Amino acid sequence: MKIVSVMTTDSSGGAEFAALEMLEALRQRGNDTVMLADTPGIGRDTGVTIRPVELGPKLSTGSWVGLAARWPQLLGRLRAALRAEAPYDVLLVHYKKEQLMARMLPGELSRTVVWSEWGPVPFPLRKGLPRRAYLSAAERVPLVMAVSEGTRKSVTEVGVDPAKVVVVPNVLRTDEIRFNEEGRRRVRSELGIPQDAFVVGCISRFHFKKRNDVVVSAVIALQDPRVHLLLAGDGETEAELRELAAPLGDRAHFIPTPGREVPDVLSAFDVSVFCPSPTEGAPRAVILGMLAGRPCLSTGAEGVADMISPEIGGIASPENDPESLRALLVRYLDDPGRAAREGAAARAYAERTYAAPIVAELIEGLFERAIAANGTRTSSP
Repeated sequence: MKIVSVMTTDSSGGAEFAALEMLEALRQRGNDTVMLADTPGIGRDTGVTIRPVELGPKLSTGSWVGLAARWPQLLGRLRAALRAEAPYDVLLVHYKKEQLMARMLPGELSRTVVWSEWGPVPFPLRKGLPRRAYLSAAERVPLVMAVSEGTRKSVTEVGVDPAKVVVVPNVLRTDEIRFNEEGRRRVRSELGIPQDAFVVGCISRFHFKKRNDVVVSAVIALQDPRVHLLLAGDGETEAELRELAAPLGDRAHFIPTPGREVPDVLSAFDVSVFCPSPTEGAPRAVILGMLAGRPCLSTGAEGVADMISPEIGGIASPENDPESLRALLVRYLDDPGRAAREGAAARAYAERTYAAPIVAELIEGLFERAIAANGTRTSSP
C-alpha cells in the first residue's frame, strides 16, 4: 500500500523521530511511504521519501490567529502536495493542524485518513468550540492510533468514538540499541566518572515542564559519595539545573543530547530516570533505557503508567517528590544485583513490545482494515 504522512512543526521532538521510525518499519515491509514535512533532514538514516511542504507552525493558543489568517493558502499548499502523491491508500496525519485540514480536503485526497496521537489531547481542545472542531474532524476518521493507554483515554474522554481508538506502541529498531560495556567505560572515562561509581542518568529536554530538578534534588538527598548524576540534554533550564546541582561538585555531569552515541551514554547509567511533562505520550527516552538494559524510574506516572512496572523499575509517588525518588534509588544501592535483574527484564519487555517488525505488522493490519471498511484501496496491495 502507499502511505502519505503529513507532519509539519516549528520545533522537533520525540514524535518526529517516532513517526519516521514508524514509516521506515512499514517501508521495510514493502509499503511505499512518503512524508510531507518542513523539517530539513527529518528523513535521517531512513529510506522514507521526504517531500517539502510549508504549512506553518503547530496549532497552539499563540499561533491560531496567524494560522487562521493564512488557512486558505496553507490548505491550498497541502492539496497541491497531496495531489502530486496521488493515488495513495492512507493519509496519515499527526498534529492537530493537519487533522483539521484533512477534514477540508476533497474526497479523492482523504478517502482513508488515519490519525496518530502522540500524547494526551491538549487542554485547550478539551472544551468549547475547539473541542467541537476536533470531534468534527474525527467523524470521518476510521482509525486513531494512540501511542499509550493514557493517550487513548484522553482522546476517548474528549468524545472520539472508542471503537476507533487503538493503542499502538512506538516503533524502535531494537537491535541497534543495547548495552555496550566498551561504550560504558569510554563515556565514564571521558567524564571523569569512576568505573565503580553508581550513575543516576537522565536524557531529557531541559524545559520548565520537565521536572529534571527532582532528579537533581533526589541525588543530593542520597548524600552518598558513590553516586554520580549524568544529565544529557539541552534547553532553557540548563543553567538553573547546573546551579541546583552545585552541591554535588564533580559528581554532577552535563552533556548535550546524545545522537548516535545514545547507546553508549545509556550504558554509562546504572539507572535511567525520566521526568514526564504534564501531557506526556509514550516517551522514547524510557524505551531506549529499557533497550540498554537499564532499570527505568520516573518522577511521575504521566505517559509511563502502562510502560514501567515494578519488575523493570518504579514510578515515584507522590509524583515529582525528591524524597519518593530518593527512596526508589536507595533500593539499587542496597541491592547491587537489582539493577542487573530489572535491566534484563526491561530489555526483554522492550523487545517484545516495541520491535519494529512486530509493531509494523500490527499497524499494517489496522490500515488494511481501515481501507477495507471504507472500500478505498487505490494502489496495489
